[in-house]
Amino acid sequence: MNGLAIDYATLLPALLPVAGLVLVLAVDLVNPRLRRVPYAIAGLAALGAAAAAVPGLALGGGSTRETFCLTGRDVAAGAAPTIDGVSQVCLWQADALGGTLQLAAAISALVCIALAWPATRRRRPADSTREPVEAVLLLAALAGTVVVAASRDVGTWLIALELATLPVIALVALSGRRSAVAGATQLLVTSLVSFALLVLGVALWFTATGSPFLTPDAALSSGGAFTAAPGGPSTVVFPSTSAGVVGLATVLVIAGVGFKLSLVPFHAWTPTAYAGSSVPIATFLATVSKVAALAALLVVLRAVAALGTPALLSIAVLASLSMTLGNVMALRQDDVVRLLAWSTVAQAGWVVLPLVSISALGVGASATYLLTYVVATLVAFAVVAVTLQDRPGDGRSIAAYEGLWQRHPWRAGALALALTSLAGLPPGVIGLVGKVTALRPVVAEGWVWLAVVAAVNAVIGVAVYLRWLRAVITAPDGESDGEPDIARARSGARSGRRRPAMVAGLVLASAVLVVVSVQPDLLLRLLG
Repeated sequence: MNGLAIDYATLLPALLPVAGLVLVLAVDLVNPRLRRVPYAIAGLAALGAAAAAVPGLALGGGSTRETFCLTGRDVAAGAAPTIDGVSQVCLWQADALGGTLQLAAAISALVCIALAWPATRRRRPADSTREPVEAVLLLAALAGTVVVAASRDVGTWLIALELATLPVIALVALSGRRSAVAGATQLLVTSLVSFALLVLGVALWFTATGSPFLTPDAALSSGGAFTAAPGGPSTVVFPSTSAGVVGLATVLVIAGVGFKLSLVPFHAWTPTAYAGSSVPIATFLATVSKVAALAALLVVLRAVAALGTPALLSIAVLASLSMTLGNVMALRQDDVVRLLAWSTVAQAGWVVLPLVSISALGVGASATYLLTYVVATLVAFAVVAVTLQDRPGDGRSIAAYEGLWQRHPWRAGALALALTSLAGLPPGVIGLVGKVTALRPVVAEGWVWLAVVAAVNAVIGVAVYLRWLRAVITAPDGESDGEPDIARARSGARSGRRRPAMVAGLVLASAVLVVVSVQPDLLLRLLG
């Protein structure tokens, strides 16, 4: 006889965003003229999800927070045997790494909600109902991201990953601009291709393992680990047939998730979608969506790591191509949103770089670099959003940031810290730590050529971000002694109309970046 155990406290990081979106719909039904209330509810739901994920950060030694646990004799192929031959498998397992990814997604969503905060309290009767729709879609995507980080069965994993993706497509198209529709269309097409590859990968997984669960026990049930033929040091690796099918399934999953991570050659939608959407939605694409994609990939790689799978050449090729093309194209951009879009492509290469080692070391290094990128990118996009309030016409050009250090020192300092973190330079120490951590598994696996490519791209990346940083710390040409005060006064007059919630989002993101830059070991400890 089988049993099902449910721990609702463990499910809170996912339940709170769902409850929030239901409440937004109810409030909009009662009073459809409110603008800020949907965002307030969404912000509280994201904050609650972040708080609910905190208990998982203390987990260590392989312990997990589990729920939806099925128990019984031979409950499923690949389930872990327990006492008296009774098997148990849990559909939801969140350890320290999963809890940290959930926390990062919730905080990132909270900052995005703050950046999207409406300027007025009520809509005019002729206005659209954009605010509640946007709040609902943001919470739905956040719920999908939280679930995919803890899912351990192929059904929940696949549905949650698409739940984290499809609402974002609607968010990109929501503005109605031609560029937004073009970006949403490209994102939709690539998402469909991604979904097809993921479904095929899941089908191969089930064929090889006979199990619907993405666990190490299910992977081992495919017929054993990869074995090396005898012959001394220069041995050749021969996987069993079923284990080879698992390897092919893993490659398909990497390709499917590659679309969502913006890896080359699956990146074409990224600059179009970022440039066509509003800055808060572009921020969501660059942060929360990337957390969802990597979380989904790590669920699969942590399962197949039990097979002792050899390093995958496909990951090495994708990483090197993404870093190189992303950096080269970012060097050519004058629009800061497009620069950050191509930066996402380059940084995605760094995120998957450690995964050439399908091991605990590679998984931890990949998650470390992702979180470094997410925090720094949050700050950079938040500065862009606030700057657009001051300079609506040209706030997206690098030239608009000339003299920012003189006009708004604290904002320039936040941007400088973000850019140096992305470049891996002091004072952005966390970025340097992230790059060193990402290179460790590469060196450990003996990928010399890949380490050289990464080092070259690290130098090119410095040039990418220093172009923007140079404008921040340089005064505009032709500025006289009296002009800075006039510009500062005019900027102050404009800043009076700035939304406090937007500034609060920038302050929150900057505070997190400062903390992890001062104490980079804190992030490493959170990830175990």
